[in-house]
Amino acid sequence: MEKSVVFFDLDGTLFDDQKHVLPASIAAIQEMRTHGVLPVIATGRNIFEIQDVLDATGIDNVVSANGSYVQYQGRKLSAAVIPATVLADLTVFAHQQGDPVGYFNAQGFRLSQANQDTQDNFKLLRLNAVVDPTWYQHHAINFLNVFNRDKGDLYNQEFAGKLSFVRNNPRALDTMVTGVSKQTGIQTFLQEAGLTHAKTYAFGDGLNDLQMFDQVDVPVAMGNGLPEVKAQAAYVTTTNTTDGIVQGLRHFNLIA
Repeated sequence: MEKSVVFFDLDGTLFDDQKHVLPASIAAIQEMRTHGVLPVIATGRNIFEIQDVLDATGIDNVVSANGSYVQYQGRKLSAAVIPATVLADLTVFAHQQGDPVGYFNAQGFRLSQANQDTQDNFKLLRLNAVVDPTWYQHHAINFLNVFNRDKGDLYNQEFAGKLSFVRNNPRALDTMVTGVSKQTGIQTFLQEAGLTHAKTYAFGDGLNDLQMFDQVDVPVAMGNGLPEVKAQAAYVTTTNTTDGIVQGLRHFNLIA
């Protein structure tokens, strides 16, 4: 039985700046398991985006899409579904603003339209972005990206009580069913996996990690993290490119 659980954000945390997991981090994750420590990916990304990471690390426990999809040992525990009427209303409102929308589920995604920000975003994520403005009408959608740079307050006001918007990068708002976050995803994971007894740690760097930090026993900020994240951390490790994962795990005696 696992005595501890460690949740790892990806971008800016477990990933280096080229979106790779450092070899030393992979070795540390393997060592964690020998000490009864369970590794879990906790990311704003969706399952289909991170299969190479799961393969490289051997991790099959995931809180993805900011808590919208949760799996344990490769088995789905929960998946939020954005109601069709809310999707339709959001699509119309975003079109009125001139904002592209990305519609996501665990299998894939499509865009309502493309612009320079969508092109730059998905090039960085190494994803092929296909425009299909009606795709959401025929698929269960659990997560959205709404592409704009300064309209978070506008969307939060328009869809209060229905959707939550978190700016995790300058180009887009991560969008979930209201009440869904990395925090609720972690709660679901621990309860459904029977791990509520375990001591919990989390490594993160961005704004969507703050609620995750609220949930775990020991929040760890990356050296490259935002000031707000560092302020909430029990410990600030080195950066994502200088073995911050290894140092943080070692600091708490989770590896030798």
